[in-house]
Amino acid sequence: MTLTAPPRPAVRHRGQPRKLGVWTRARRAWQLYLLLAPVLAYFAVFKYWPMYGVQIAFRDYRPDAGFLGSPWVGVKHFARFFNSFQFWDVFTNTVLLALFNLAVVFPVPILLALLVNQLPGQRFKRLTQTVLYAPTFISTVVVVGMLYVFLAPRTGLVNNVIVLLGGEPIFFMGEAEWFRPVYVASSLWQEAGFQMVVYLAALAGIDPSLHEAAKMDGASRRQRIRHVDLPGIAPTISVLFILAVGNLLNIGFEKALLMQTPLNESSSQIIQTYVYEAGLKQAQFSFSAAVGLFNSMINLALLLTFNSVARKARQGALL
Repeated sequence: MTLTAPPRPAVRHRGQPRKLGVWTRARRAWQLYLLLAPVLAYFAVFKYWPMYGVQIAFRDYRPDAGFLGSPWVGVKHFARFFNSFQFWDVFTNTVLLALFNLAVVFPVPILLALLVNQLPGQRFKRLTQTVLYAPTFISTVVVVGMLYVFLAPRTGLVNNVIVLLGGEPIFFMGEAEWFRPVYVASSLWQEAGFQMVVYLAALAGIDPSLHEAAKMDGASRRQRIRHVDLPGIAPTISVLFILAVGNLLNIGFEKALLMQTPLNESSSQIIQTYVYEAGLKQAQFSFSAAVGLFNSMINLALLLTFNSVARKARQGALL
């Protein structure tokens, strides 16, 4: 039989700071928590409290009976959506448009930021930033109106150029195969400038001594972009990519609805427009809530998955 000595109590050495409790730290930094309170209140009121209404996706909601008075039906509306003949068409259109939009709109702002950052004159650089950033302030309705004007079959500028080059005019807004390219191209023109500014801010935070050391070692401009600029903005790219994947299926509802016509509906009918038609036009509140919840759950799964992958990649690469 062996006797083991009881564990010695932890002894705090002289000069070692004492660990403070949670409430003590909160009292000392109450000004910071006071500044944080409006943000917490906003999320609590406008983000978390409305989740109470998600239960209508599992009920046959009737406005006169309210949430709790409506009969509980479980996953009836989910099964109805999955078994409908429109499910695969709507889901495929949403995924294809989302992937196409992510593949084009996400990397282009990175390239623009790297190119603009290399411009020599500050005045010309600011002018370029302003020109690329200006479309961000144009509303979606105006952008779609411009598309209808510029892509008109007879009077549109684009079709006039096509005819001058010997081609045939194209009905861009009426042909289903042109919906995705037009949607993504307009999104790129409107959103690339804002995302470019984010990457330019990250590039401005890179230590200039790294570029000076690379120049002294004989690195070319391309090598400095590859080995200094890209690693410097890699954390920003990772965070924005995770956020983009988390909102992968949250495609711009307004633009898709405004660009949708009876002729291109086979490729323009996505989950968001389908929810709009079922929920508002047909007053199927529970069914549309179930479809919207299905879309949100997919986004949540993608966000958690890619966040875990990015965390493991950073650990593996020792970043």
